[in-house]
Amino acid sequence: MKKEERASNSIMKIICISIILILISGIGVMAFNTDFKDVKIILQNGYEMQEVTAKTKVADILEEKNIILEENQKTIPDLETEIKSGDIIKIVDKSYNEVQIAKISEEGVKTTLNDLLENYAPITEKIVVEQVTIPYETITKNTTAATSNTTSRVLQQGKDGLKELTYKVKYQKDIEIEKTLISEIVVQEPVNKIVQVTQIVTSRASSLPRTSTEVASVPEGATTYKITAYCPCSKCCGKATGRTASGTTATAGRTVAASSKFAFGTKLNINGHVYTVEDRGGAINGNKIDIFVNSHSEALQWGVRYLPVSVVE
Repeated sequence: MKKEERASNSIMKIICISIILILISGIGVMAFNTDFKDVKIILQNGYEMQEVTAKTKVADILEEKNIILEENQKTIPDLETEIKSGDIIKIVDKSYNEVQIAKISEEGVKTTLNDLLENYAPITEKIVVEQVTIPYETITKNTTAATSNTTSRVLQQGKDGLKELTYKVKYQKDIEIEKTLISEIVVQEPVNKIVQVTQIVTSRASSLPRTSTEVASVPEGATTYKITAYCPCSKCCGKATGRTASGTTATAGRTVAASSKFAFGTKLNINGHVYTVEDRGGAINGNKIDIFVNSHSEALQWGVRYLPVSVVE
C-alpha cells in the first residue's frame, strides 16, 4: 500500500512540474513575440524621457507612462499615430505649427522623424499698422469751348489724404509668410485741386442781367462752392410759378438757392457778384449753390462752375 502511495505521489509531482514548465515556456514565447520599442518623449518644457514600451499608439504610450495632456496641448505626431522604435513623441502647445518636410524618396534620401522635428518652426502673428498716402486729383473745369485766348486759375489747392491699413502678418523664422488686411480707415480725406479755365475776353457777368446785381471784389479766404444754374421751368423746379421757397418772385441776377446753413435774405458774394439767398432745393446741400437765370437754355449754358463764395456782412 505504501508503495502505491509513493508511486502516485511521484506521478503527481511529475505532472505538476510539467505544467509549470509548460507555463514558463508559454510566458517566454509571449515575451519573445512582444515587440518592445525604445521611444523618446519630449515634454513641453524641454524635458526628455527615454522609455521602453510595447504599446504602438501614441495615446496608449502616454497613458502607460501616466502622462496627461492639458487642454492647450497636443502631440507631434498626433495621438492616433502608430509609432516604431526610435520615434520621438513631442508635447507642444496647440498653437504650434509644423513645417511640412517632404521625403525625397526618388533620390533615396530618407527623412527621419527626428529630422522633421528639428525643422519644425513656430509661426508667430503680429498686428501691423501702415500709413498710406491718398494722392489728390486735379480737376480742370473748362467753362468755355475755346481753344485759345483762355486763362487758368487755381480755385483750390490740392492736398494728399492719409489712410491707415491694419494687417495681420504671420512670420516663420522671422520671414513673412502671410499678410492679411484686417481694416482700412481713412484718417484724412484728400482735397482735390480745382483749376478753372475761362476765356480772357468774356466776362461771366455778361451772361446774366445786370439789374439788381451788386458788384463787389472777391474777398480773401472765400470758400470754393459748386455753382449750378436753374430757371423757372418745370424741368428745373417741378413747377413753373416762379415763386421761391421764401415767398419772393425769383429774379435773375439776384436770387440763389442755397442750403439751410444760409438763412433767407443772406447776401452771398459769388465770384465778385452779390446775390441773395431766397430759395431752397432738394439737391442743394453742402457746398452747392443754384443761381437763378431766365431760361432753361441759359441754365444749360452755365453748366457747372467752381467759384469762390463768401458771406457779405
